[in-house]
Amino acid sequence: MALAGLRPATASAATPTDCQPLYTNGPLFITPFCVDPGISQPHIDTVQPGSVTDPVTGVTVKYIYVHGSFGVGNTKFAYYFPVKKAYRGWFIESTYPTVGTEGADPGTIAFAITHGAYVVSSNNAGGVPAGGALAPYRANAAAAKFSRLVADHIYGTRTPARGFIFGASGGAYQTLGAAEFTRGVWQGTVPMVPGPPNSIPSFQTNELLALRLLGPVLPQIASAEEVGGSGNPFAGLTTGQQNALLEVTRMGFPLRGWWQYATLNGGAFLAVEAGVQAIDPTYASDFWSLPNYEGSTPAVKAARIQATETVEGLSGTTGIILNNVPAGDLLNADLTVTSGTQAGSAFKILSVSGNTVTIATLDGALAGNTTGATNAGIAAGNTVSLDNSWLIALQYYQRHQVPSDGEYGWNQYLNASGQPLFPQRPVLVGPILDAGASGAVSDGKFYGKMIMLGSDMDVQAYPWSADWYMHQFETTMGPSFGQSYRLWYMDNADHDPPGPAQENYPNAADHIVSYIDEYEQALLYLNRWVAIGDAPPASTGFTLSSLDQIILAPKAVDRLGVQPMVFMTAGGKSLVNVTAGQSVTFDVKGQETPGAGNIVDVQWDLQGSGTFSPITPVPSPGTRVTLTSSAVYNTPGTYFATVRILSAMRGANPSSPYALVQNIASVRVVVH
Repeated sequence: MALAGLRPATASAATPTDCQPLYTNGPLFITPFCVDPGISQPHIDTVQPGSVTDPVTGVTVKYIYVHGSFGVGNTKFAYYFPVKKAYRGWFIESTYPTVGTEGADPGTIAFAITHGAYVVSSNNAGGVPAGGALAPYRANAAAAKFSRLVADHIYGTRTPARGFIFGASGGAYQTLGAAEFTRGVWQGTVPMVPGPPNSIPSFQTNELLALRLLGPVLPQIASAEEVGGSGNPFAGLTTGQQNALLEVTRMGFPLRGWWQYATLNGGAFLAVEAGVQAIDPTYASDFWSLPNYEGSTPAVKAARIQATETVEGLSGTTGIILNNVPAGDLLNADLTVTSGTQAGSAFKILSVSGNTVTIATLDGALAGNTTGATNAGIAAGNTVSLDNSWLIALQYYQRHQVPSDGEYGWNQYLNASGQPLFPQRPVLVGPILDAGASGAVSDGKFYGKMIMLGSDMDVQAYPWSADWYMHQFETTMGPSFGQSYRLWYMDNADHDPPGPAQENYPNAADHIVSYIDEYEQALLYLNRWVAIGDAPPASTGFTLSSLDQIILAPKAVDRLGVQPMVFMTAGGKSLVNVTAGQSVTFDVKGQETPGAGNIVDVQWDLQGSGTFSPITPVPSPGTRVTLTSSAVYNTPGTYFATVRILSAMRGANPSSPYALVQNIASVRVVVH
């Protein structure tokens, strides 16, 4: 198939014009017919058949693979086209800012090909920050625009393919940039778990402060919020601990999110720490030396560690045995070699065990491993410095980064007159980092249609963020914005789409669900919405509490969205006490929200092991199901018996492995 001679379509035979910003010094505004001067001259270097198997569903698909690059810029693209008879006129494109390769994920390819769509994938011009201004949305736009010409050539069509871009977390920033700074390139977008413009690094530093101040009482806080708990996480805490929990909660950390306290580490803190230091280099010194900063208080001073210790030996390739390791917060703190042949080498502290510290490079610490780090050349008798000055100072950074645009979590840092309670830094770091990923800070006006996804147990991009964006859109676009916008909240979902598969917590599957199926439904519904005007299910019903917590509507008729609701009890209770060897019967009621689809499958984990039974069809699929199961507990202890139900979207084949939206419910079983 000869595709090498293809060139981008233009509005007319006349020379196309360069794309221009919508406002002075604004981001480039991309349309189907203007030319991005930073990305042009597409060239195809590979056209060949291919196949891939989705490792999750086991679905194998065949496709036509097209690969190429642009002669201007460092943007590469990869396309995956279904065979002609399977093509249904649309494409999807996934994005994430730090992705610097153009190959698409097997699951994305299999889902798209199965549903008659092709896949567009770019390398983000090398990814953020290497790709500069091209990385946020322009590289994706160039790949999307050229794909239509290739699709027309392959399928012999003249109707432009409908396109939809989606991304989670940092990918949500990119997706919002695509929605606001392009028109006609994509017909719809799915930004997932977005953070507001000022969220970085405040959400991460806020969590680190809470982990340090609440560490000893986090088990009881988590237990209070678990099913069958007291529901009062503040009970039994000292005044200082109550204040710390109140602060992190008002910032938006979901109270139910403390189930994973043992593995929380500030999320993307290490990914953004260096950026904060570059933008605001005097913060740490000001924090520890100027009045009115927390560093001047005795309690905070006591948390600071600046120590010089002597190396006594090495452990493996990344462990350093010291004569002494001071007690305190050293995870992610700085270790610098101060004598010997490796003097000046700097590392992050990945872990501490007794007097042994494990070192990592910054990249390694980001990955949660020792990638790139080595203790080679460090010898007994060398000295090292241990310093957590930046780490502790940044734990309070959110107090000194109060935005002026009403982002909910920072309202607690304002006095009755609306003025900040703490000294403010000369620059807000969050919007700068936001713009680096999205192209510019959101202005609340988007083009095409959008389904935004938020998670009610998100411990990285706090759940209220999606509600805040919704109000920005509504204010900017007026009452009609609902004709092009939906907000679906996912219950029992965290930040990463794979959910439990992304966590290293052993029982994660008993606490959270994957929301890959929600975004698959969002893409399918967007395509219907654009193609035939079939509007998707309504936005989720919820309220925002006085503590900036998202509270989902308790009844299906008010909950809406696409996720089924499920309730589980034992003898009508969520907490049961039994003796060893006693059988417990569980009653489950599932209910789909109006207009969303049918509950079709169920899985059980009655021992609370984190491992579910194989997917089993429910006896009578429908909008309401009633299920019963029993288990025997022979060993004393506490178990969280859990059920997971799955629902198919309206009009879908219930046997399809895709777009099966999940929800879970549990009962706490205490065995004596």
